[in-house]
Amino acid sequence: MSVNSDTRAGQDQAIQSRSFQEVSHRGTCPDELSQALSTPESFFKVTADGRAPIGFRCNFVSAGKIALADCTYDGTLRLKRASPGGKVLIFLPLQGSASFDHGGEEIHSTPGSAAIFEASRHADARLIGPRRHLGLFIDQVTIASHLTQMLERTIRGDLNIHPHIDLTAGAGLSLIQIVRNLHGGLSDDGPLQRSPLAFNSLCDAAIYLLLENCSHRYSNELERRAPSPVPRHVKRAIDFMQEHMAEPISLIDIALASKVSVRTLHQGFAQFRNTSPMSYLREIRIAAAHRDLLEADAKQAVADIALKWGFTHFGRFAAEYKKRFGQLPSQTLRR
Repeated sequence: MSVNSDTRAGQDQAIQSRSFQEVSHRGTCPDELSQALSTPESFFKVTADGRAPIGFRCNFVSAGKIALADCTYDGTLRLKRASPGGKVLIFLPLQGSASFDHGGEEIHSTPGSAAIFEASRHADARLIGPRRHLGLFIDQVTIASHLTQMLERTIRGDLNIHPHIDLTAGAGLSLIQIVRNLHGGLSDDGPLQRSPLAFNSLCDAAIYLLLENCSHRYSNELERRAPSPVPRHVKRAIDFMQEHMAEPISLIDIALASKVSVRTLHQGFAQFRNTSPMSYLREIRIAAAHRDLLEADAKQAVADIALKWGFTHFGRFAAEYKKRFGQLPSQTLRR
């Protein structure tokens, strides 16, 4: 039987110019499922495990940096990913079981417990049908951006996130409700396609819920930061940098505005912002350049925006920008 696909794709300006795509697939052939699950960045090979017939019904919705899925499988299937991916994968099982090979660690997925892992380490999966799960897939760059805002410093590398969260109560129950609302609100011309504020709020809620309730390599740092009051001189320095970030201010200028020595200023930022004053200034400048690129028209040049915010080495600016936002400045400008 050939795959039956119903694809609807296009630009939805209501979701803040985010690209929106909805794709549905159904069929009984492993090769068709391989095609349905694969993307240009990540190829899947699917095989039937045993002689029992297989079947699949999958609906995928993507908008910006997140994607959602509602998938049902019959039979037993093995999935092998040809190369690492760049997303955090959250599977919310509703029926049946599955197991995932996560860098040599086997993660089991059954109703009542989400399976969470980073595609950069994920290789193989085994689905035992009848199986149904919801999926939430978030770009690791987006996760890093949220952590950067929470910790006020650039975040890079894997999260090493704990692979499970209880879906029957507390944060896990809230997570599955958020994913249901996101998928239902985006699919079939749902209301979230025309409600960017609601869409963004639900996405942020899901990401912050994961970061604040699942153990990962930055959990201790997040917990330490909450009760620590920022000293007055650090606040004065941040206010001064925000007010004058488009001007050629120096470290001495910042220290004078903060009414402390350069050494004390460095100690304050190291302790309460886990960075240096000038690195912090560079962070807020590159964030300002990002905002300008999002709002710029096609006639404006990346170089002009970079220069406006003090970035004179365009190659270095592009490299730092891509680490922070997951794309080149020119790609942001063309959105």
